[in-house]
Amino acid sequence: MKIIKTLTLAAVTAATTTLAATALAQAMDHGKMHGAGSPAATSADMTDGEIRKVDKDNKKLTIKHGDIKSLDMPGMTMVFQVKDPAMVERVKAGDKIRFKVEKGASGFVVTELQPAGH
Repeated sequence: MKIIKTLTLAAVTAATTTLAATALAQAMDHGKMHGAGSPAATSADMTDGEIRKVDKDNKKLTIKHGDIKSLDMPGMTMVFQVKDPAMVERVKAGDKIRFKVEKGASGFVVTELQPAGH
């Protein structure tokens, strides 16, 4: 019986250690993907896009965009809400942009927006 308890304890310890190491590795990779405070990495979170439509009344932008790696989303054209309503005043259809988007409670929200090339 003592051997079974010892083997069970060893198995539980090994499983816990493996899970903890896996979680740590994933957290570190996630930090790299989302910038972890590094200005160079933050720029990597930006996605290239083109404004297709500006809906000033509803504070929304239709953007044709490339892959959004931070959300594991392929390129497509879709409507986004904006974090700052002033964003809809700074762009027009046809503008090439770089932007950052986050998934909010009510949908996808553009949190940063700049002309392409900056």
